[in-house]
Amino acid sequence: MHRVVVLALPGVIPFELGIPHRLFGNAYSLDGKPLYETVTCSLDGRPVRTDADFTLAVDHDASVIADADTLIIPPSHHDSPVLRTGEIPEPVARALASVRPGARLVSICTASFVLAAAGLLKGRTATTHWYYTEQFGRLFPDVRLDPDVLFVDDGDILTSAGAAAGVDLCLHLVRRDHGSEVANGVARRCVVPPWREGGQAQYIRRPVPAPAEADTAATRDWALQQLHRPIPLAELAARAGMSVRTFSRRFLAETGQTPGRWLTAQRVELARRLLESSDLPVDQVAERSGFGSGSSLRQHLAAALGVSPAAYRRTFQGSPQRSSGGGVRRASTASTRTRLPQTAIR
Repeated sequence: MHRVVVLALPGVIPFELGIPHRLFGNAYSLDGKPLYETVTCSLDGRPVRTDADFTLAVDHDASVIADADTLIIPPSHHDSPVLRTGEIPEPVARALASVRPGARLVSICTASFVLAAAGLLKGRTATTHWYYTEQFGRLFPDVRLDPDVLFVDDGDILTSAGAAAGVDLCLHLVRRDHGSEVANGVARRCVVPPWREGGQAQYIRRPVPAPAEADTAATRDWALQQLHRPIPLAELAARAGMSVRTFSRRFLAETGQTPGRWLTAQRVELARRLLESSDLPVDQVAERSGFGSGSSLRQHLAAALGVSPAAYRRTFQGSPQRSSGGGVRRASTASTRTRLPQTAIR
Protein backbone atom coordinates (compact mmCIF):
# COMPACT_ATOMS: atom_id res chain seq x y z
CA MET A 1 0.00 0.00 0.00
CA HIS A 2 0.94 3.61 -0.52
CA ARG A 3 2.24 4.93 2.79
CA VAL A 4 1.07 8.38 3.90
CA VAL A 5 2.94 9.90 6.84
CA VAL A 6 1.43 12.90 8.64
CA LEU A 7 3.86 15.06 10.60
CA ALA A 8 2.26 16.70 13.64
CA LEU A 9 4.30 19.75 14.62
CA PRO A 10 3.89 21.61 17.94
CA GLY A 11 0.62 23.55 18.01
CA VAL A 12 -0.92 21.43 15.24
CA ILE A 13 -4.53 22.27 14.38
CA PRO A 14 -6.66 19.14 15.02
CA PHE A 15 -9.14 19.61 12.17
CA GLU A 16 -6.51 19.63 9.43
CA LEU A 17 -4.50 16.92 11.22
CA GLY A 18 -7.44 14.53 10.88
CA ILE A 19 -8.11 15.14 7.18
CA PRO A 20 -5.50 12.74 5.70
CA HIS A 21 -6.49 9.75 7.84
CA ARG A 22 -10.18 10.39 7.20
CA LEU A 23 -9.82 10.72 3.42
CA PHE A 24 -7.10 8.18 2.64
CA GLY A 25 -8.53 5.78 5.21
CA ASN A 26 -11.72 5.66 3.16
CA ALA A 27 -10.00 4.93 -0.15
CA TYR A 28 -10.63 1.38 -1.37
CA SER A 29 -9.98 -0.39 -4.63
CA LEU A 30 -12.96 -1.49 -6.69
CA ASP A 31 -12.68 -4.93 -5.10
CA GLY A 32 -12.74 -3.44 -1.58
CA LYS A 33 -9.05 -3.44 -0.61
CA PRO A 34 -7.56 -0.45 1.27
CA LEU A 35 -5.24 1.59 -0.91
CA TYR A 36 -3.34 3.65 1.66
CA GLU A 37 -1.69 3.21 5.01
CA THR A 38 -1.76 6.43 7.05
CA VAL A 39 0.48 6.94 10.08
CA THR A 40 1.00 10.00 12.26
CA CYS A 41 4.28 11.03 13.82
CA SER A 42 5.82 13.82 15.84
CA LEU A 43 9.41 14.98 15.61
CA ASP A 44 10.54 12.92 18.61
CA GLY A 45 7.66 10.47 19.11
CA ARG A 46 6.47 12.31 22.20
CA PRO A 47 2.97 13.76 22.69
CA VAL A 48 2.31 16.97 20.78
CA ARG A 49 0.40 19.89 22.18
CA THR A 50 -2.32 20.99 19.74
CA ASP A 51 -3.74 24.48 19.40
CA ALA A 52 -6.88 23.17 21.14
CA ASP A 53 -7.26 22.23 24.80
CA PHE A 54 -5.72 18.78 24.49
CA THR A 55 -2.44 17.03 23.76
CA LEU A 56 -2.03 14.40 21.06
CA ALA A 57 -0.27 11.08 21.69
CA VAL A 58 1.39 9.55 18.62
CA ASP A 59 2.91 6.12 17.99
CA HIS A 60 5.84 7.19 15.82
CA ASP A 61 8.75 9.59 15.64
CA ALA A 62 10.14 11.28 12.53
CA SER A 63 12.10 8.18 11.51
CA VAL A 64 8.98 6.90 9.71
CA ILE A 65 9.28 9.77 7.24
CA ALA A 66 12.10 7.95 5.45
CA ASP A 67 9.58 5.27 4.38
CA ALA A 68 6.83 7.69 3.33
CA ASP A 69 5.45 7.68 -0.20
CA THR A 70 3.63 10.90 0.68
CA LEU A 71 4.48 13.24 3.57
CA ILE A 72 1.69 15.57 4.67
CA ILE A 73 2.23 18.52 7.00
CA PRO A 74 -0.90 20.04 8.59
CA PRO A 75 -0.78 23.64 9.85
CA SER A 76 0.17 24.69 13.36
CA HIS A 77 -1.24 27.49 15.53
CA HIS A 78 -1.38 30.97 14.07
CA ASP A 79 1.48 32.21 16.27
CA SER A 80 3.87 29.60 14.90
CA PRO A 81 7.42 31.01 14.64
CA VAL A 82 7.76 30.05 10.99
CA LEU A 83 4.73 32.22 10.15
CA ARG A 84 6.28 35.18 11.91
CA THR A 85 9.90 34.87 10.82
CA GLY A 86 10.01 32.52 7.84
CA GLU A 87 12.75 30.53 9.59
CA ILE A 88 12.46 26.78 9.98
CA PRO A 89 13.49 25.06 13.25
CA GLU A 90 16.44 22.71 12.82
CA PRO A 91 14.54 19.54 13.92
CA VAL A 92 11.89 20.21 11.27
CA ALA A 93 14.56 20.80 8.62
CA ARG A 94 16.19 17.48 9.51
CA ALA A 95 12.86 15.69 9.27
CA LEU A 96 12.20 17.12 5.81
CA ALA A 97 15.71 16.20 4.70
CA SER A 98 14.90 12.55 5.42
CA VAL A 99 12.19 12.41 2.75
CA ARG A 100 13.29 9.86 0.17
CA PRO A 101 13.67 10.80 -3.52
CA GLY A 102 10.42 10.37 -5.41
CA ALA A 103 8.17 10.87 -2.38
CA ARG A 104 5.47 13.53 -2.49
CA LEU A 105 5.42 16.52 -0.15
CA VAL A 106 2.03 17.98 0.76
CA SER A 107 1.14 20.98 2.90
CA ILE A 108 -2.31 21.92 4.19
CA CYS A 109 -3.12 25.58 4.82
CA THR A 110 -0.23 27.55 6.36
CA ALA A 111 2.06 24.51 6.47
CA SER A 112 3.21 25.81 3.09
CA PHE A 113 5.30 28.25 5.16
CA VAL A 114 7.24 25.22 6.45
CA LEU A 115 7.99 23.97 2.94
CA ALA A 116 8.95 27.45 1.77
CA ALA A 117 11.19 28.05 4.80
CA ALA A 118 12.99 24.81 3.98
CA GLY A 119 13.70 26.13 0.48
CA LEU A 120 11.54 23.47 -1.16
CA LEU A 121 9.20 25.90 -2.93
CA LYS A 122 11.82 28.17 -4.46
CA GLY A 123 10.86 28.95 -8.04
CA ARG A 124 7.73 26.81 -7.79
CA THR A 125 4.01 27.56 -7.74
CA ALA A 126 2.21 27.22 -4.41
CA THR A 127 -0.74 28.51 -2.44
CA THR A 128 -1.68 29.05 1.20
CA HIS A 129 -4.58 30.39 3.27
CA TRP A 130 -5.79 33.64 1.71
CA TYR A 131 -5.40 35.53 5.01
CA TYR A 132 -1.63 34.92 4.98
CA THR A 133 -0.83 35.51 1.33
CA GLU A 134 0.67 38.99 1.83
CA GLN A 135 2.82 37.73 4.70
CA PHE A 136 3.88 34.70 2.65
CA GLY A 137 4.83 36.93 -0.27
CA ARG A 138 6.99 39.14 1.93
CA LEU A 139 8.82 36.23 3.53
CA PHE A 140 9.23 34.11 0.39
CA PRO A 141 9.41 36.33 -2.70
CA ASP A 142 11.07 33.51 -4.66
CA VAL A 143 7.87 31.41 -4.59
CA ARG A 144 5.23 31.89 -7.31
CA LEU A 145 2.23 32.28 -5.00
CA ASP A 146 -1.25 31.75 -6.45
CA PRO A 147 -3.62 33.25 -3.85
CA ASP A 148 -6.90 32.24 -5.47
CA VAL A 149 -6.89 28.48 -6.04
CA LEU A 150 -7.97 25.85 -3.52
CA PHE A 151 -4.81 23.85 -4.16
CA VAL A 152 -1.78 23.66 -6.42
CA ASP A 153 -0.41 20.42 -7.84
CA ASP A 154 3.20 21.05 -8.82
CA GLY A 155 4.09 17.42 -9.36
CA ASP A 156 5.97 16.11 -6.35
CA ILE A 157 5.00 19.07 -4.13
CA LEU A 158 1.37 20.01 -3.52
CA THR A 159 0.00 22.85 -1.42
CA SER A 160 -3.54 23.74 -0.39
CA ALA A 161 -5.42 26.76 0.84
CA GLY A 162 -6.93 26.96 4.31
CA ALA A 163 -8.69 24.33 6.38
CA ALA A 164 -11.23 22.40 4.26
CA ALA A 165 -9.14 22.92 1.12
CA GLY A 166 -7.05 20.09 2.56
CA VAL A 167 -10.04 17.86 1.81
CA ASP A 168 -10.04 19.05 -1.81
CA LEU A 169 -6.33 18.33 -2.11
CA CYS A 170 -6.49 14.85 -0.57
CA LEU A 171 -9.39 13.93 -2.87
CA HIS A 172 -7.33 15.21 -5.78
CA LEU A 173 -4.45 12.95 -4.76
CA VAL A 174 -6.76 9.93 -4.62
CA ARG A 175 -8.15 10.89 -8.02
CA ARG A 176 -4.64 11.32 -9.40
CA ASP A 177 -3.53 7.95 -8.00
CA HIS A 178 -6.60 5.80 -8.69
CA GLY A 179 -9.09 7.70 -10.85
CA SER A 180 -12.40 9.48 -10.37
CA GLU A 181 -14.45 6.42 -9.45
CA VAL A 182 -12.34 5.68 -6.38
CA ALA A 183 -12.15 9.37 -5.40
CA ASN A 184 -15.91 9.77 -5.75
CA GLY A 185 -16.37 6.77 -3.47
CA VAL A 186 -14.19 8.46 -0.85
CA ALA A 187 -16.23 11.66 -1.18
CA ARG A 188 -19.51 9.79 -0.71
CA ARG A 189 -18.28 7.94 2.36
CA CYS A 190 -17.03 11.19 3.90
CA VAL A 191 -20.13 13.15 2.78
CA VAL A 192 -18.15 15.85 0.98
CA PRO A 193 -18.31 17.11 -2.61
CA PRO A 194 -15.88 15.37 -4.99
CA TRP A 195 -14.69 18.85 -5.97
CA ARG A 196 -15.75 22.43 -5.44
CA GLU A 197 -16.38 25.15 -7.97
CA GLY A 198 -14.08 28.16 -8.08
CA GLY A 199 -11.08 29.07 -5.95
CA GLN A 200 -10.67 30.56 -2.51
CA ALA A 201 -11.35 34.10 -3.78
CA GLN A 202 -15.04 33.46 -3.13
CA TYR A 203 -14.28 32.93 0.57
CA ILE A 204 -12.33 36.16 1.03
CA ARG A 205 -14.33 38.93 2.60
CA ARG A 206 -13.06 42.26 1.33
CA PRO A 207 -14.63 44.86 3.61
CA VAL A 208 -14.97 48.38 2.32
CA PRO A 209 -12.56 50.47 4.40
CA ALA A 210 -13.88 53.43 6.29
CA PRO A 211 -13.23 56.68 4.43
CA ALA A 212 -9.87 58.13 5.37
CA GLU A 213 -8.75 61.71 5.51
CA ALA A 214 -7.85 61.99 1.84
CA ASP A 215 -8.78 64.09 -1.15
CA THR A 216 -11.10 61.47 -2.69
CA ALA A 217 -12.45 59.89 0.51
CA ALA A 218 -15.73 61.82 0.61
CA THR A 219 -16.35 61.08 -3.05
CA ARG A 220 -15.73 57.38 -2.50
CA ASP A 221 -18.14 57.39 0.43
CA TRP A 222 -20.76 59.04 -1.77
CA ALA A 223 -20.15 56.61 -4.62
CA LEU A 224 -20.86 53.64 -2.36
CA GLN A 225 -24.43 54.90 -2.07
CA GLN A 226 -24.77 55.20 -5.85
CA LEU A 227 -23.59 51.78 -6.98
CA HIS A 228 -26.99 50.90 -8.43
CA ARG A 229 -26.51 53.37 -11.33
CA PRO A 230 -23.76 54.29 -13.79
CA ILE A 231 -21.28 56.77 -12.30
CA PRO A 232 -19.21 58.49 -14.99
CA LEU A 233 -15.66 59.46 -14.15
CA ALA A 234 -16.48 63.09 -14.88
CA GLU A 235 -19.23 63.01 -12.26
CA LEU A 236 -16.84 61.61 -9.64
CA ALA A 237 -14.27 64.29 -10.46
CA ALA A 238 -16.88 67.05 -10.29
CA ARG A 239 -18.08 65.72 -6.96
CA ALA A 240 -14.52 66.02 -5.64
CA GLY A 241 -14.08 69.47 -7.18
CA MET A 242 -11.19 68.36 -9.40
CA SER A 243 -10.40 67.92 -13.03
CA VAL A 244 -10.73 64.38 -14.35
CA ARG A 245 -6.96 64.07 -14.72
CA THR A 246 -6.20 65.29 -11.19
CA PHE A 247 -8.95 63.16 -9.65
CA SER A 248 -7.76 60.01 -11.44
CA ARG A 249 -4.17 60.59 -10.30
CA ARG A 250 -5.11 61.19 -6.65
CA PHE A 251 -7.63 58.33 -6.62
CA LEU A 252 -4.98 55.88 -7.83
CA ALA A 253 -2.47 57.17 -5.26
CA GLU A 254 -4.96 56.78 -2.40
CA THR A 255 -6.58 53.45 -3.28
CA GLY A 256 -4.07 51.69 -5.52
CA GLN A 257 -6.83 51.28 -8.13
CA THR A 258 -8.29 53.29 -10.97
CA PRO A 259 -11.80 54.65 -10.32
CA GLY A 260 -13.27 52.14 -12.78
CA ARG A 261 -11.60 49.12 -11.16
CA TRP A 262 -12.54 50.36 -7.70
CA LEU A 263 -16.21 50.77 -8.67
CA THR A 264 -16.28 47.28 -10.18
CA ALA A 265 -14.79 45.76 -7.01
CA GLN A 266 -17.39 47.54 -4.84
CA ARG A 267 -20.20 46.35 -7.11
CA VAL A 268 -18.94 42.77 -6.89
CA GLU A 269 -18.88 43.09 -3.10
CA LEU A 270 -22.45 44.45 -3.05
CA ALA A 271 -23.61 41.65 -5.35
CA ARG A 272 -22.03 39.10 -3.01
CA ARG A 273 -23.93 40.52 -0.05
CA LEU A 274 -27.20 40.46 -1.97
CA LEU A 275 -26.65 36.88 -3.13
CA GLU A 276 -25.88 35.80 0.43
CA SER A 277 -28.66 37.68 2.22
CA SER A 278 -31.59 37.81 -0.21
CA ASP A 279 -33.60 35.65 -2.61
CA LEU A 280 -33.61 38.30 -5.33
CA PRO A 281 -33.38 36.92 -8.88
CA VAL A 282 -29.97 37.30 -10.47
CA ASP A 283 -31.20 40.05 -12.81
CA GLN A 284 -32.40 42.11 -9.84
CA VAL A 285 -29.13 41.56 -8.00
CA ALA A 286 -27.35 42.78 -11.14
CA GLU A 287 -29.58 45.85 -11.32
CA ARG A 288 -29.14 46.79 -7.66
CA SER A 289 -25.38 46.34 -7.76
CA GLY A 290 -24.99 48.41 -10.90
CA PHE A 291 -24.11 45.69 -13.40
CA GLY A 292 -27.29 46.27 -15.37
CA SER A 293 -27.91 42.72 -16.56
CA GLY A 294 -27.56 39.17 -15.32
CA SER A 295 -25.06 38.37 -18.05
CA SER A 296 -22.83 41.28 -17.01
CA LEU A 297 -23.00 40.17 -13.37
CA ARG A 298 -22.11 36.60 -14.35
CA GLN A 299 -19.12 37.83 -16.34
CA HIS A 300 -17.78 40.03 -13.54
CA LEU A 301 -18.39 37.48 -10.78
CA ALA A 302 -16.66 34.78 -12.79
CA ALA A 303 -13.69 37.08 -13.37
CA ALA A 304 -13.45 38.03 -9.68
CA LEU A 305 -14.39 34.78 -7.95
CA GLY A 306 -14.36 32.04 -10.55
CA VAL A 307 -18.00 31.06 -9.99
CA SER A 308 -21.45 31.95 -11.28
CA PRO A 309 -24.01 33.85 -9.16
CA ALA A 310 -26.04 30.66 -8.75
CA ALA A 311 -23.01 28.66 -7.58
CA TYR A 312 -22.00 31.41 -5.16
CA ARG A 313 -25.52 31.52 -3.71
CA ARG A 314 -25.62 27.74 -3.31
CA THR A 315 -22.37 27.86 -1.39
CA PHE A 316 -23.21 30.71 0.97
CA GLN A 317 -26.98 30.59 1.29
CA GLY A 318 -27.90 27.03 2.22
CA SER A 319 -31.57 27.00 3.13
CA PRO A 320 -32.68 24.77 6.06
CA GLN A 321 -35.33 22.23 5.19
CA ARG A 322 -37.59 20.37 7.58
CA SER A 323 -37.24 16.62 7.66
CA SER A 324 -40.24 14.36 8.14
CA GLY A 325 -39.19 13.79 11.74
CA GLY A 326 -39.37 17.48 12.58
CA GLY A 327 -35.62 18.06 12.56
CA VAL A 328 -33.75 20.44 10.34
CA ARG A 329 -31.59 19.27 7.49
CA ARG A 330 -29.50 21.26 5.07
CA ALA A 331 -30.24 21.51 1.41
CA SER A 332 -27.54 20.07 -0.78
CA THR A 333 -25.06 22.76 -1.80
CA ALA A 334 -22.90 20.91 -4.31
CA SER A 335 -23.28 18.91 -7.47
CA THR A 336 -21.24 15.80 -8.12
CA ARG A 337 -21.27 16.65 -11.81
CA THR A 338 -19.49 20.01 -11.61
CA ARG A 339 -16.43 20.43 -13.74
CA LEU A 340 -13.14 20.55 -11.88
CA PRO A 341 -11.75 24.11 -12.18
CA GLN A 342 -8.66 24.01 -14.37
CA THR A 343 -7.00 26.72 -12.26
CA ALA A 344 -6.90 24.26 -9.39
CA ILE A 345 -4.40 21.97 -11.11
CA ARG A 346 -0.91 23.07 -12.05
